[in-house]
Amino acid sequence: MQNKIWLSSPHMGGNEQKYVQEAFDTNWIAPLGPNVNGFEKDLEEYLGNDSKVACLSSGTAALHLALVLADVKLNDEVLCQSMTFSASANPITYQGAKPVFVDSELDTWNMCPIHLENAIKEGISKGNKPKAIIIVHLYGMPAKMDEISAIAKKHEIVLIEDAAEALGSTYKGQKCGTFGDYGVLSFNGNKIITTSGGGALVCKTEESKQKAIFLATQARDNAPHYQHSEIGFNYRMSNVLAGIGRGQMEVLDKHIGLRREMNQFYREIFKNIEGIDVFVEPSTDYFSNHWLSCITIDEQKTGFSSEYIRLKLLEDNIESRPLWKPMHLQPVFKSSMYFGNLVSEKLFNNGLCLPSGSNLTSKEREQIKESISLVLKR
Repeated sequence: MQNKIWLSSPHMGGNEQKYVQEAFDTNWIAPLGPNVNGFEKDLEEYLGNDSKVACLSSGTAALHLALVLADVKLNDEVLCQSMTFSASANPITYQGAKPVFVDSELDTWNMCPIHLENAIKEGISKGNKPKAIIIVHLYGMPAKMDEISAIAKKHEIVLIEDAAEALGSTYKGQKCGTFGDYGVLSFNGNKIITTSGGGALVCKTEESKQKAIFLATQARDNAPHYQHSEIGFNYRMSNVLAGIGRGQMEVLDKHIGLRREMNQFYREIFKNIEGIDVFVEPSTDYFSNHWLSCITIDEQKTGFSSEYIRLKLLEDNIESRPLWKPMHLQPVFKSSMYFGNLVSEKLFNNGLCLPSGSNLTSKEREQIKESISLVLKR
């Protein structure tokens, strides 16, 4: 049996151990310290646009705090991209709010501006104006931010940008995560860079950042004793993990380049194959980090399905996965409202994520190529 080829595995390569060792040497083994401050500064400089970043325990925690800061409360409605991972939607329910799911468009696979506006108008007509919008840059592909930002501004609705998969991606030269009122980053083990677990909230102002940090550290009032006037959370990032993040920032752009090379690798494999399309940028306005490279399969043209490819790759110990199952199809959200025309469902039924790691070797790439070739010659 050949060694397992993973979809997206962690890739160390900077000075992670140096920063972690500094945390041990100085005894900063806590959810604060020089690495946390340094990692936040590194991210702020990388993102630009005068961003203010609070490092947290996960991207989910960041999204939850964004909803808290947006004053989302019991029975409020929050519009959320349907085609995404559940972490984009779950925090809505933490606040007792109601998710309303919005379909994708085919250019970027992200939230469709037309369906978004329809959902907003429907809510307003019923006297329940949505409190926030959560858009996602799926697989690193930037959403149609001009249109979405304009709609949010027009209706005066807080825009939360889930850029968990899109660190380093840009739309018209601006970094993803800096368009919304709040942005969300993830450093989970499978992301473009990792702290093993962790995330960050991107804010527009220092005041919002400090409020997020206050809430993330149990909302402890400024008093010599333990006093709390608000409900807080235990969401701050560890100084040890932030050390990993600082080392990873040193290789971020290199890792993005390697992920983009994997996307080009698949373009070459499938360039003359009718019925299989590689997910790529719709125009030069978009720059994707290609966190995951994905394909869609037209079974009528190929004679086989995406599931057939997945199982064949699995026989060769190569991991691939279906695209995200839309939230409006998830059993836990079966009673939630949905606006769309089944684009995300079709993508889910016909799409596949392929191994995309920045640490894949030439031997592993050749193994992937050979396995896919056997599928195509069936």
